[in-house]
Amino acid sequence: MFGLGIDAVDIERFRSLLERRPQLRQRLFTPAELDSLADKNDDAASLAARFAVREATMKAMGVGLGAFDFHDVSVAKADTGAPHLVLTGRAHALATSHGIAGWHVSITHTDSVAMAVVAAL
Repeated sequence: MFGLGIDAVDIERFRSLLERRPQLRQRLFTPAELDSLADKNDDAASLAARFAVREATMKAMGVGLGAFDFHDVSVAKADTGAPHLVLTGRAHALATSHGIAGWHVSITHTDSVAMAVVAAL
């Protein structure tokens, strides 16, 4: 294993941020992610979890904010419904340079907190 990252996001705080700055949806999340949540009445918990994935991915790679763009990491679902990471751009280049060949991701949330764990293999 190359690294392990974990992150937690307060859902209400994240919801308030999205309400104050609606343009953040497009800045932080890919069109595919936003489309996948279009049928939800309230997507704040799911978006908070996806944001936690980005932070956990940075931690798993041992880098900080700014090492890659937020759109360079996204969450897609496998046919089984399990989440998996999609890396592009600088995130993909960084992972390749570190010899990272695969990823595991786990996402969960309660009514108040969204969390993600990412393992870089």
